[in-house]
Amino acid sequence: MIILKRFYFRPIFYHYRTNTTTTTTTKTKLNTFNIEYDPIKQSIIYPQELNLNNKNYSTDSWTNVNENILSRIGLNLHQQKNHPLYHLTNRLRKYFYQFYDQKKSSPKFSIIDNLSPIVTTEQNFDSICIPINHVSRTKSMNYYINQNTLLRAHTSAHQVDLIRSGLNAFLCIGDVYRRDDIDPTHYPVFHQCEGVQLFTKEELFIGNKNVLGDKDNLEIFGPNEQRDATKQEGHTLEAVKLVEASLKKTITDLFKTLLPNTSILNSRWVDTTFPFTHPSWEYEIEIDGKWYELLGCGIMEHRVLENSGLNKDHIGWAFGLGLERIAMIMYGIPDIRLFWTNDSGFLSQFVFDDSTHSIQYKPISIYPQCINDLSMWMGKTKIDPSDFYDLVRAIGGDLIEQVILIDEFYNPKNQRYSQTYRIIYRSMDRTLTKNEINMIHKDIEYHCKQQFGVEIR
Repeated sequence: MIILKRFYFRPIFYHYRTNTTTTTTTKTKLNTFNIEYDPIKQSIIYPQELNLNNKNYSTDSWTNVNENILSRIGLNLHQQKNHPLYHLTNRLRKYFYQFYDQKKSSPKFSIIDNLSPIVTTEQNFDSICIPINHVSRTKSMNYYINQNTLLRAHTSAHQVDLIRSGLNAFLCIGDVYRRDDIDPTHYPVFHQCEGVQLFTKEELFIGNKNVLGDKDNLEIFGPNEQRDATKQEGHTLEAVKLVEASLKKTITDLFKTLLPNTSILNSRWVDTTFPFTHPSWEYEIEIDGKWYELLGCGIMEHRVLENSGLNKDHIGWAFGLGLERIAMIMYGIPDIRLFWTNDSGFLSQFVFDDSTHSIQYKPISIYPQCINDLSMWMGKTKIDPSDFYDLVRAIGGDLIEQVILIDEFYNPKNQRYSQTYRIIYRSMDRTLTKNEINMIHKDIEYHCKQQFGVEIR
């Protein structure tokens, strides 16, 4: 399930920097993946192949991954003992393992948390009915290895494959990658949990006899059922309402477990739209007068089940939640970059065996922000903000707290666009000096001129 709306090592300085003692015509190797920068062509040059997870992938005009992003593959924070995401994963596991399948004498839900984040466009988009022209497919929103391969943007990419393997109730947990903006609550890599449960006619109706009474001959599908706001074409209203009730009870009870105070807080279901579920909802809770969206969910589009090899004998629900978003609320963590830190002052607060242990994060220290603006003239074509964000991240690493496009206009006289970005720097473990920030900022200016051919204002 995609949540269409929308971590921190020691600072990674992934520089596009050329050696100042050499000429600017020298190609500069950027990283261990043999990616180079050519100042003459003012572009990044990728090798013909990238070796990721011991497998070679060809590159092409769609390739836009970088070292800073590739270095996160395989870290799997949700599997690292005594990490906040590890504890949250354990709590999800414990909650869903309580649902028991008497026939199989085993938990009803399977937990899959070790799948590679490298997927095909068919897995990431086509299999879950995302239209070919949907904005979520663009290079501005994804990290492509090549035109047909990318780093998954959501754990929904594995939904069809897992159903094909024979699973009818599962959680899929892993890291996902999006070319997102930068602020304390957004980061281009985060972790997501996908939940799916399918029902046959017998499981749905016989399991709900207490609700339905003695009604007979109920069906999941009807011959004359039309699509409307309450259901998909083909689905009967009785089937949809029972699946909706199962989904909402599962989620409501989950968050009463994860956030014990939820029972005394306001919560609500908000109607929304996704390409892969209908009807669809977002679940929100209110904390201190502010509403927080916790997840997106809905009744699975039957076309997804058909892509999985199922005929008209199943109906199901799905949800997708971001682990960092939940953990930040659970533990009071103020900045998403903290999840990536190796600082013992942060990680030591989560050294406990019982993952249900309730704690609130205590800030190690607070360091001031450093704010610099960058204004530039470009040609008749604007810079894609996602490309600028990537460049800034690559040079400044996790010292970049936020990047905001604060001004943009077109000058008809000289037929040029102008953009102004505000770059907010902050270190998680020290006070940054003015000279240090100025050096990074000058480096960003230099490589903006080199990569985008702009004129700094």
